[in-house]
Amino acid sequence: MMKNFFEEPDEQYTESKDEGLHTNLACDSKDQRPIGRWGRMHGNYLEAMYPELYEHLILNGSLHRHLADANERAESMMERLIDQMKQQEGITERLKAEQPMAWVGRMNNIRSRAEEIVQNEVIHNL
Repeated sequence: MMKNFFEEPDEQYTESKDEGLHTNLACDSKDQRPIGRWGRMHGNYLEAMYPELYEHLILNGSLHRHLADANERAESMMERLIDQMKQQEGITERLKAEQPMAWVGRMNNIRSRAEEIVQNEVIHNL
């Protein structure tokens, strides 16, 4: 008699509190790097726009590594862009101390622009 996959969820599926059941497909178990926010965004993009590539990455066990790499590239680019924009626009610790609300507004603006660039260059790119 064939068993229902719900009878042995630990073998084929992992239950997530937020997202339900996930299949336990082959993956590079040595790569324990976090996927993070940017990796999840890139994964969603691949799944929606390039489903064949997304499935290929799942089946050959390299999806986690690919998404972790994308997350690391995005984080690195964000830090670099924010630092460059702060320097170009003269945002300093002195401004932060003297005019904290102006500093917050300008930093939020910089972060938004940097996130848009990262999305176009890393997340929505292969």
